[in-house]
Amino acid sequence: MQHNKVLILDFGSQYTQLIARRVRELNIYCEIHPFNKIPKEIEGYKAVILSGSPFSVRGENALHPDLTKIRSEKPMLAVCYGAQYLAHFSGGEVAPSNTREYGRANLSFIKPNETFFNNIHEGSQVWMSHSDTIKHLPTNGVLLASTHDVQNAAFKIEGEETYAIQFHPEVYHSTDGKQLLENFLVHIAKVEQDWTPQSFVEETVEELQNKLGNDKVVLGLSGGVDSSVAAMLLHKAIGKNLYCIFVNNGLLRKNEFPDVLDQYKGMGLNVKGVDASARFLDALAGLSDPEEKRKAIGRVFIEVFDDEAHLIEDVKWLAQGTIYPDVIESVSATGGPSATIKSHHNVGGLPDFMKLKVVEPLKTLFKDEVRRVGASMNMEAVLLGRHPFPGPGLAIRILGDITAEKVRILQEVDAVFINGLKEWNLYDKVWQAGAILLPVNSVGVMGDERTYEKCVALRAVESTDGMTADWVNLPYKFLQKTSNDIINKVKGVNRVVYDISSKPPATIEWE
Repeated sequence: MQHNKVLILDFGSQYTQLIARRVRELNIYCEIHPFNKIPKEIEGYKAVILSGSPFSVRGENALHPDLTKIRSEKPMLAVCYGAQYLAHFSGGEVAPSNTREYGRANLSFIKPNETFFNNIHEGSQVWMSHSDTIKHLPTNGVLLASTHDVQNAAFKIEGEETYAIQFHPEVYHSTDGKQLLENFLVHIAKVEQDWTPQSFVEETVEELQNKLGNDKVVLGLSGGVDSSVAAMLLHKAIGKNLYCIFVNNGLLRKNEFPDVLDQYKGMGLNVKGVDASARFLDALAGLSDPEEKRKAIGRVFIEVFDDEAHLIEDVKWLAQGTIYPDVIESVSATGGPSATIKSHHNVGGLPDFMKLKVVEPLKTLFKDEVRRVGASMNMEAVLLGRHPFPGPGLAIRILGDITAEKVRILQEVDAVFINGLKEWNLYDKVWQAGAILLPVNSVGVMGDERTYEKCVALRAVESTDGMTADWVNLPYKFLQKTSNDIINKVKGVNRVVYDISSKPPATIEWE
């Protein structure tokens, strides 16, 4: 894409993706690259942002970027670790802070008449997250802002378009963070705000047409937002040469297989439904470990998909709904192995035997951007607003081994919960919701009889991208009715609990 691009160099901060999302909200295209893998075609970027980091610039393992082609050559904004790096290695001083500087702070001083702080005033709230602090500015450093506890909260380098801040403008708690990013990117770096959902669709369709020509493409549909939007982009580009396959792995929500197939009929897509429930359940028999379950599901999916792909003559491409967080999270910012929280079902390539090339039309988009792109193509709001659903389906919401009876129980519980959210007009206020079948039985009383049945946990979270999430404070009356409905209508369950854990430290899914 020929937009004015912004390069974000990642030093391993938990907030790096938030920087990118904030920049994208300004209709500016940006890319995240590890600090030690700076793109060779650096001239294609109009500005550079250095992220924060869990490392210290004073430590032996400090991360050292090669800024020779960036500093003084490109407008640069250094955030937190980036600001400390500029100070520490350019004539200033960084030292441990006397007090840990985490959380909310307010700007107590702003240098007047600075474009960098246009429409931002003293008293503006910012978010700090660092244990080191800049004691002395680097050579030619000019103080721009302070807080009560942080003297050198922001500075610039005289004679350069280089700016640095010790706070995080990308997080929600920095109330004027978006304005500051706009001041730097639009008014200082002169980056054009020309990246919109409509422009993405036009350019992606043209790019797909050039790449695929008259080749045939096979796509695995899941019923979710990502694969559906990917399908519509490919359909616009190659029409009848797109072959969509929707596989029922037996772990979908209640009635989801026929319902989703009906939904796709009205979209003009060429979709084939394949019911492989028994095949998946056989492969999962006796498996309790979450990673083993994920790998078994992935293996069988590829086998089923490969069988169906062979029925299409001369297919050359596999399309996937991979999105940008999947791509970023598969790369380590520090150049070493990243900790694996859980396997991504659509990252990591294909087995050699499939002999298909991969096309990923959404791999530069965040989830909220995928929805906006879908809306720009007039896709139904019901589909675009669908909650995320894990690739392995209910298998990772059934703790322990998988049986057909456990799947039945969880499908019934999930249906009561999700349908209840819709009836109470709560569904669209929740980012993701679902039920988890726990591997414990508990004693209960129904009528005059003792029961010893399953316990289920309900989970509902609010989030923007799934990286962080907080539990939703659902109304007590709703939880009361839902619990009562589940216990009365779903045979095999006699206890319902509600999960009030946030991410971090928990994850959204239990496995």
